[in-house]
Amino acid sequence: MLTVAYGEATLDQSNVYRWYKMFSEGREDVNDEERAGRPSTSTTDENIDKVKKIVLANRRITVREVAEDLNISIGSCHSILTNDLGMSRIAAKFVPKLLNFDQKQHRVNIAHEMLESVRDDPNVLQRVITGDELWVYGYDVETKAQSSQWKLPHEPRPKKARQVRRT
Repeated sequence: MLTVAYGEATLDQSNVYRWYKMFSEGREDVNDEERAGRPSTSTTDENIDKVKKIVLANRRITVREVAEDLNISIGSCHSILTNDLGMSRIAAKFVPKLLNFDQKQHRVNIAHEMLESVRDDPNVLQRVITGDELWVYGYDVETKAQSSQWKLPHEPRPKKARQVRRT
């Protein structure tokens, strides 16, 4: 009947009777009483700040290491990282080569020169002979899991160059 009148947010009948009994026996406060033992959660603002500082200092740190440093459970630490900080553990994206700006600009300049050569003489590509062979090995001393790191939602995915071996 209360639910019909006031909606789903009302107390059910058994809780109304329980509260009535507690207040009839002399209780004056509606808040829970202090209980002995460990607090129900380690997710405090202080712990959230500590976890954030630790992870931003070392993105490759594991949940277990952070939990041991702060003396909190692994589950609480994982909850702080994923739910409160919105972080996710992600592996680096493999790219053939990581080039700096000068190397990229040099490649663009060469491409423009080749396009000009083709415009000047359309038969220039028929005179080009290539003979270089490149073998790319996906070998890496670190496994994918070892090279994974924590990232915030707005940050780009980290990149990692593949090791290349010429033969």
